[in-house]
Amino acid sequence: MTTAFISHSDCLAHDMGSYHPESPLRLRAVEDQLIASGLINYLDHLDAPSADRVHLERVHTRGYVDSIFAAVPKAGICHLDPDTAMNPFSLRAALRAAGAVVYAVDIVMSGRTKTAFCSVRPPGHHAERERAMGFCFFNNVAVGAAHALEQYRLKRVCIADFDVHHGNGTEDIFRFDPRVLMVSTFQHPFYPYSGADTRSETMVNIPLPAYTGGERFRKAVTDNWVPALDAFRPQLIIVSAGFDAHRDDDMASLSLVESDYAWITSLLLDMAAKYSEGRIVSVLEGGYELHALGRSVMTHLKVLSGL
Repeated sequence: MTTAFISHSDCLAHDMGSYHPESPLRLRAVEDQLIASGLINYLDHLDAPSADRVHLERVHTRGYVDSIFAAVPKAGICHLDPDTAMNPFSLRAALRAAGAVVYAVDIVMSGRTKTAFCSVRPPGHHAERERAMGFCFFNNVAVGAAHALEQYRLKRVCIADFDVHHGNGTEDIFRFDPRVLMVSTFQHPFYPYSGADTRSETMVNIPLPAYTGGERFRKAVTDNWVPALDAFRPQLIIVSAGFDAHRDDDMASLSLVESDYAWITSLLLDMAAKYSEGRIVSVLEGGYELHALGRSVMTHLKVLSGL
């Protein structure tokens, strides 16, 4: 089956200023690389719908969602924290980003496709139940996981996060939910300065020191993620696919390369084949060096789509 590629032009309209690394150029870089490689012709292109409030309020409080809707400026930029700002189009983009993951869950659960990639922004994994931070407003992967649990009555959903930053928002939302396994790797100590001390049967956080390369990353995943996934037997895998651990990305100090992203994608595909009927929903998180981002997403999609 063809991998679904879900995006929307509204995600380009969210702009936090020309200085900001989380810019519309990120999605342009992904698209440009897919065109240059020819991979774009092998994907099923779908427009992301907007998430409904019922989707958001499964993982965020009603008051928090109200506050995001109320914060949208009529002009200019409104800061929610030093790193996270809204322009007049940001809410529209955030609703598309969360809605893309809901839609992706729907199409993989229906059997239309086995795998989907959401090329969306703003990212989401730092958004906590009642707090926007780290460029994130709504927790996109959490919205998708909650939809899978509620709509399809799944009992076990795994969220796999290989972004260079710890997905503190995802942990905040699901830390005490036995239906959700979170496996993650991230640089530590580093923003958001959390996760290293959290470890349970369903919260498998693996901190990595600065300058960690592919060999150590792969060993950490093999030694920690694989046993957890085997024990949990997820019925769906949702990926927080951040590519800012790339060695060319100066947002942080890990040293992964494209072959490492191919490897982790292949491993997750193997796990999905064993336990979740091949179902994987992958969602763009970080990645700020544009050339490295484009190449990494292209590699991830090439493996995800079996090409």
